[in-house]
Formats: sequence, C-alpha cells, structure tokens
Amino acid sequence: QVQLVESGGGLVQSGGSLRLSCAASGRTFNRYAMAWFRQTPGKERECVAAISWSSGRIYYADSVKGRFTISRDNAKNTVYLQMNSLKPEDTATYSCAADELGSGSSRSREYDYWGQGTQVTVSS
Repeated sequence: QVQLVESGGGLVQSGGSLRLSCAASGRTFNRYAMAWFRQTPGKERECVAAISWSSGRIYYADSVKGRFTISRDNAKNTVYLQMNSLKPEDTATYSCAADELGSGSSRSREYDYWGQGTQVTVSS
C-alpha cells in the first residue's frame, strides 16, 4: 500500500512557476513509476509527465514539453513537478500516481495509487 500526498499548488500569474511535490509513504518508493496527471471539469484526465521506477524513461505530454520537468528523490520518497512558463490553460487539479515497477506509462489505468490532488490556477 502506498499513500500519496501532493503539495505546492496555488495561484500564479501567467508566465510564473510552481513546483509540485508528491510525498509517498512506504519503504519501497524506488520500485514505483510515478506520474503527474491533471484534470479540469468536463475534460478527460491527462498525463502531463511520468517517470519510470528506474528513472530511465521519462514521458512528457506535448503540451508541457520544454516547460515542465519531472524528477524524483528516492531518498526522500518524493516526486516533483517543476512547472515553468505557466499558461492559463495549465489550470487544473494535479494529482500524482504510482505504479509498482512501472515503465512510466501515460495511461491512467496503469496506476494503482493516487493522491488527492492539488489545485493549480494560472491567471492571465
């Protein structure tokens, strides 16, 4: 069982930056692929970034490439999402997810554990 807790969301102006953190419980964090998904009302959940358990594979959605960076610190059981050059269309609830021994898939059905989410609002 893995519990995930996100933090770092908030209100930021267009062009600004935020760093989201997702802290995981348990002693086997390094066995899990981690991903960040976002969702807005009326839209499908979208994977914005994912990192495999070995950090050997990283995925970014086209909409965030060059602006967002996913990273993980296995010593701290934490995965991060650095978001730069934020746009109003990045406004969403961002959730982290974990997939044991995963390859860093962008498909939500691959992930077994989910956090509650943190709201990111980008004003124009």
